[in-house]
Amino acid sequence: MPLGLLALAIGAFGIGLTEFVIMGLLPDLAADFGVSEAAAGWFISGYALAVAVGAVGLTAAATRLPRKPVLMGLLGLFIAGNAVSALAPTYEAMMAGRILAALCHGAFFGIGAVVAADLVAPSKRAGAIAIMFTGLTAANVLGVPFGTFLGQQFGWRSTFWAISAIGVLALIGIAALVPSSRSDARTDDTAPSLRRELGAFRSGQVWLSLTVTVLGFGGMFGAFTYIAYTLTEVSGFAATDVPWLLVLFGAGLVVGNWIGGRLADRSIDGTLLGFIGALVVVLALFAWLAASPMAVIVLLVLMGGFGFGTVPALQSRVMHYADQAPTLASGANIAAFNIGNALGAFAGGIAISAGLGYTSPIWVGAIITAAALLVMVVAWATARATAPSPDRADAAARPTTATGSLATSAR
Repeated sequence: MPLGLLALAIGAFGIGLTEFVIMGLLPDLAADFGVSEAAAGWFISGYALAVAVGAVGLTAAATRLPRKPVLMGLLGLFIAGNAVSALAPTYEAMMAGRILAALCHGAFFGIGAVVAADLVAPSKRAGAIAIMFTGLTAANVLGVPFGTFLGQQFGWRSTFWAISAIGVLALIGIAALVPSSRSDARTDDTAPSLRRELGAFRSGQVWLSLTVTVLGFGGMFGAFTYIAYTLTEVSGFAATDVPWLLVLFGAGLVVGNWIGGRLADRSIDGTLLGFIGALVVVLALFAWLAASPMAVIVLLVLMGGFGFGTVPALQSRVMHYADQAPTLASGANIAAFNIGNALGAFAGGIAISAGLGYTSPIWVGAIITAAALLVMVVAWATARATAPSPDRADAAARPTTATGSLATSAR
């Protein structure tokens, strides 16, 4: 494994920690800044919106710049945002720090995925992307519980100082271990440019891939957003049981990400069809069997596994169909993940507000995920009818040295 992938994973770990650890610290933040729980919740919502903006905006702005220095600059922005959060004297300053850190999130994962794919042979690129995203899943399993504990013991500001230190470590790692991209040195008409990157969005398969991302991840996140209520009010678990149950969910994320990456290197579309279909079944069973604690434990792990197992394949697919200009499309896919998060949480909240109970967000998630499966079937069928699939194209590309996409031979 190229050591540069480890550096990228450390950066992903820090960014994932910034996104998710805030959930365990919200009561302390609300008390310190003298705001309501709803107002403190905007530290989460504002972050997600800023991720979507940064994923497209900053990635577009950096299309002509060398990728390694861009990644280092994004980590500098990340470190600064978390330092502002750690020092924030007011609610507004804290929000500014959250937004500043969030702006780098989408662009880092979007550009980082392209860099990760460039570090390995074409036949191993989905696996390389999965290794980078392992940092994000590890943030859920290890980082969030530790960050919450640190904040409870030494104050919430200590958590953000620790995250800043992780950012510094990732910055040093990328500077030392990630080689300059071979595509950075190109000066011909295939060199990255905003016009070429925007041209990728003429592909209907890119739009279908982005739609699958929004719906597929939105379905899982819609179910997960309100999972604490389901576990305590329906499944009968105590509130003190929720953290370790979430660790089980996080373990599912890690395993699913690893398996999904391995399988996507063999068949991107096959992996997506299988995992999304399985996720529909898991969510439906979860909603149906939510009153059974033993079933819930198993299904919680499976929900994380099949849900996050789609990520390497989704990222790989959009990069494939973006062909020689994958960077902006990759960033757009990261934005699509966050749009899906917002969509799922919103739809699940509507179901609860309508009085449909605490299993209703899971049913809503199953319906949204079923829609993702339908779109994926359409994408797979049209790809087979009109162009080589990403799997066949990757096989054809393996003897080549193309660096800008997952394949070089087909759109």
